[in-house]
Amino acid sequence: MKVIYMNTVITESNHTINVEGNQYFPPNSINKKYLRDSNLHSVCHWKGKASYFDVVVGEAVNPEAAWYYPNPSALADKLKDYVAFWRGVKIIK
Repeated sequence: MKVIYMNTVITESNHTINVEGNQYFPPNSINKKYLRDSNLHSVCHWKGKASYFDVVVGEAVNPEAAWYYPNPSALADKLKDYVAFWRGVKIIK
């Protein structure tokens, strides 16, 4: 699996976790220089509180295009710090 934004590879891994149709990438596979902390948070009824990243490549910013669970519920513990993407970021199988 690979994530691309603005022709730039953000992450690539053979060890993603698929949950509800979203691919979660292991934290050690992410090129963090393309992620910037966002103030946005949301809550999933079974995974817990999600935090978001803006995806930034050069001058292009895709706000809140990635999310993760820094302290997931016990039901979603395997997702801890794994990152998922959406909103115009290409996910290639």
